[in-house]
Amino acid sequence: MAELFKAITVAQAREMIGRNLNLQPPVKRVSITEALGKRVAGDITAEEDVPGFDRSTMDGFAVMARDTFGAMESLPAYLDVDGEIFMGKEASLAIVGGRTWRVPTGGMLPPGADAVVMVEHTEELDGRTIGVTRPVAPGENIVRRGEDVSTGSVVLARGHSIRPQDMGFLAAAGVHSLEVEEPLRVTIISTGDEVVPPERSPGPGQVRDVNSYTLYGMAGQCGAYPVIAGIIKDDFQTLKEAMEKALTGSDMVLLSGGSSVGTRDVSSRVIESLGRPGVLFHGISIKPGKPTIGAVVDGKPVFGLPGHPVSAMVVFALLVEPLLKTGRYPQNEREKRLEFPLPAKINRNVRSAAGREDFLRVELKMEQGVMVAEPVLGKSGLIGTMVRAEGLARIPIEKEGVEAGEYVLVRPF
Repeated sequence: MAELFKAITVAQAREMIGRNLNLQPPVKRVSITEALGKRVAGDITAEEDVPGFDRSTMDGFAVMARDTFGAMESLPAYLDVDGEIFMGKEASLAIVGGRTWRVPTGGMLPPGADAVVMVEHTEELDGRTIGVTRPVAPGENIVRRGEDVSTGSVVLARGHSIRPQDMGFLAAAGVHSLEVEEPLRVTIISTGDEVVPPERSPGPGQVRDVNSYTLYGMAGQCGAYPVIAGIIKDDFQTLKEAMEKALTGSDMVLLSGGSSVGTRDVSSRVIESLGRPGVLFHGISIKPGKPTIGAVVDGKPVFGLPGHPVSAMVVFALLVEPLLKTGRYPQNEREKRLEFPLPAKINRNVRSAAGREDFLRVELKMEQGVMVAEPVLGKSGLIGTMVRAEGLARIPIEKEGVEAGEYVLVRPF
């Protein structure tokens, strides 16, 4: 069993979890319209070229570019018009030197054409002849066949989360259905003799269950399928039975509360009894969120999150959210930077202990064209501070705080 509160870094925690992870979400074939927000289960290749033909990007005249070289308003290049190409119709007759075809935006280019002159840069002498007043280069105002994507090339890689533009791209590439990963099922358990459901009025020393609903919302926002399993008392056998049931029916278990030091803290012993490798760490060098349990049971991640709502939310963002969204933790500097992508100037001094990452709740505002982060003060047990906050600012582990005017990296909510 991991030593109690022998705190490790977030990077170490991620590495330990990732090394033992075996998340295998079920796969399902869906239509494009059902795929939004889901992860691609395997590389998707284009079934045809996009676009499927050389086409114009402007209303104008299809030409051989060399016929326009040297053209100017005072000395136009004159071309004979062979006819008009209509939308949705094939251009079968090849263009020849000194001649042109009228073409609409999106229209097919005739064979031999390598550019389009915008209609604004022409003057019509009669119905059969135009003067070109500005030259075009080869490739100007056209899109070549397969320029967007070529047949057989990878359109979307495995693990990619489908966005609206991806849906349109799939349609353009002739992909009408695809295999996606089903949402991960996450079971949420709250522990504590003092915790009561929100519909009950708490008695002396009791509190309503906040974390189940906060974590439910966060998991759902990540595309997972969250299930609230209820409130379990701090009893070894009762909690063990609930955890066994949760692991059987889900891909991940979030245990809220029960991660602090105390004689009634049974979470670590319960998790350790469920399977291997079991508890990997108990304590992360962050604030808030230090008393966090990280475990893997038979390939499934189990997290014992702190009972304080702010702490639970911070740990969820760092350790749980990446797994639900991508199935893994960030792999390179670009992916890590995207976790806290917004630079903002802090407007007050903030202390931090050496060797610990601090995560500040902040409000965001613009002052003289600069994004400013104002800390939202309050203890980690106060959920209202997260309601007022608009993001989390990170103080790196190597710093001992920040001074007013320094820039911090912020993760907007």
